[in-house]
Amino acid sequence: MKRPLAFRENGTFTIVQFTDIHWKDGRPEDLRSRRMMQSIIELEQPDLVIFTGDVIYTGPVDSGNQACEHPEQAFRNAVSAVEACGIPWAFVFGNHDAEQRINPVELMRVVQEHTHSVTKAGPRDIAGLGNYTLEIAGANGLPAAVLYLLDSGSYSTVESIPGYGWIQQSQLRWLMDESTRVNPGRSPGDKLPALAFFHIPIPEYQLMWDSQVCYGNKYEPVCCAKVNSGLFAALLEMGDVMGTFCGHDHVNDFHGQYQGIRLCYGRSSGHSTYGREGMLRGGRVIQMCEGEREFDTWLRLEDGSVVKEQPEHQPETAT
Repeated sequence: MKRPLAFRENGTFTIVQFTDIHWKDGRPEDLRSRRMMQSIIELEQPDLVIFTGDVIYTGPVDSGNQACEHPEQAFRNAVSAVEACGIPWAFVFGNHDAEQRINPVELMRVVQEHTHSVTKAGPRDIAGLGNYTLEIAGANGLPAAVLYLLDSGSYSTVESIPGYGWIQQSQLRWLMDESTRVNPGRSPGDKLPALAFFHIPIPEYQLMWDSQVCYGNKYEPVCCAKVNSGLFAALLEMGDVMGTFCGHDHVNDFHGQYQGIRLCYGRSSGHSTYGREGMLRGGRVIQMCEGEREFDTWLRLEDGSVVKEQPEHQPETAT
């Protein structure tokens, strides 16, 4: 019996987001990533860990580099620090998790075999795998908050559109239906507070950076899909999502508010992939309080330090 997700007696619920670990084969960089996750879990004592994609890297490698030959074992090793602590954890697919040598169905089977995984395969009649909802119980035992987890795809399947994939229309319809299902009889303004997690950022992250005050770092482009499939508009219409959390761009960790929704990057967690000198790996911590339509968030870094105030970014031009 998996432990139900619930707010603590003090009314808080804490999530640690790890992203882009890119575990390959247990090389020293992988082991360093695991030690970092162990340290952050010990320091933060979260109620839930969410992996926002690219837990393993199964894509092509440069000549002379060793590829991930055993993705099933690589995934088990990558999440072992969290599993060993007995903390519930959830997973959404990134674009590299099932790129080669394993398909999403096979990897999902590995994910769900873990005792403390609360990951669900989700409906099979919509795009992607691993679109699901997690409910967090309040003091009265009834749902008090909601988490939406979405498969943001991998690469575009439309020949004329290069680049990354996107959350598709069937997923958006499902998401909006889920918002109605978990909020029976409630109007958008009265719905349970919710958060959304996915791997690839949406175009509104760039729009927010260009037009709003943001906090944190942007050292690479927002690597979103070349098309806007309308996820942000769906979230606005739903009215329950307070914030979104993604990964994918390893040296972006900024957050801000756009049209009433906080858009946040995680902090890249993996040493077996690119980063930036001086930008320590870590995790993003998210804390909700029961009955409040807001959340607090900060970074916990590999050296144990906490970053609660990130650099302020003023848009160069406001249009």
